[in-house]
Amino acid sequence: MRHSCIRLATACIAAGLLLAPAAFAQAYAPPRTPDGKPDLEGMWTNTSMTTLERSTSSLPLILDAAQVDRMEQARLQQEVSANGRTNPDEGAPASGANVGGYNAFWLDRGMKVGVVHGQARSSWITDPADGKMPFSGAGKKRIAAILATRNEDGPEGMNPADRCLIGSRGSGGPPMLNNIYNNTYQIVQTPGNVMIDVEMMHDARIIRLDQNHKPAALSQWLGDSVGHWDGDTLVVETKNWKRLHGDYEPVYLSEQAVVTERFTRTGPDELTYAFEVDDPGFYTQTWKAEMVFTPSNGPVYEFACHEGNHALHGILQGARILEEQAR
Repeated sequence: MRHSCIRLATACIAAGLLLAPAAFAQAYAPPRTPDGKPDLEGMWTNTSMTTLERSTSSLPLILDAAQVDRMEQARLQQEVSANGRTNPDEGAPASGANVGGYNAFWLDRGMKVGVVHGQARSSWITDPADGKMPFSGAGKKRIAAILATRNEDGPEGMNPADRCLIGSRGSGGPPMLNNIYNNTYQIVQTPGNVMIDVEMMHDARIIRLDQNHKPAALSQWLGDSVGHWDGDTLVVETKNWKRLHGDYEPVYLSEQAVVTERFTRTGPDELTYAFEVDDPGFYTQTWKAEMVFTPSNGPVYEFACHEGNHALHGILQGARILEEQAR
């Protein structure tokens, strides 16, 4: 009898967690624009320790308090260590050695685990259950072919973020993912359009409301986004990416890809962002994820990617030198 009660209680708790998103959305009445739509405008950030995919399949999607504390303490120790003083007597790195990247001062990786609908999350992906993107065999072969030839065709062969064309690590989207820095987004809303300005590379998404998609031949860096209101949720459908964007990690998108996003104000200080990726060109199934955006403490600052950035020139110059040595 006791075990039956435990099973019943567990089932009730699980059911409650599944109902939680709807309950949270219904409990909050969002502010309205002059035309009566929910007001999404403002500066938002999705900075968080939580990432798109789960770091290990042994973690559950929903973390308990002890797991959250352990993960956040580990991140705090990483920050303390990264911000420690360097040894002035160490000298320059050895020739050919890894000189490292940015120190922690310049990063914004997040210090807290992401919380969605009151639940601490180990990944943004909710389906599949393992928290991983469900790449198909054909999708993996296509990715291997993309990576095998990257950087071999001059500047056009570099990934688009290194060329300062779109945000790195999926921050420009869609889907819009948290990055290691520049996680601020500005939303501007009119009756006919919604614009999302992304701090990383200043990607500006123009979402046309109640419109048809443009012809497939008119591909765009961020895809062609059209939206409509479903009650208090803004639903956005995007397709037709430029191939150089669709072939760029972490979220690969083929010619068949359709990304559907849902923006819902679920609290005075939170914007719940859910999305699903339907793309048989890379994945075995439609996969789903959700995260929360919170108000940003500051504006979108200028992101001057190419000013004083000699990395691409140096990479290409080094490649030409190697080719000359080979001849």
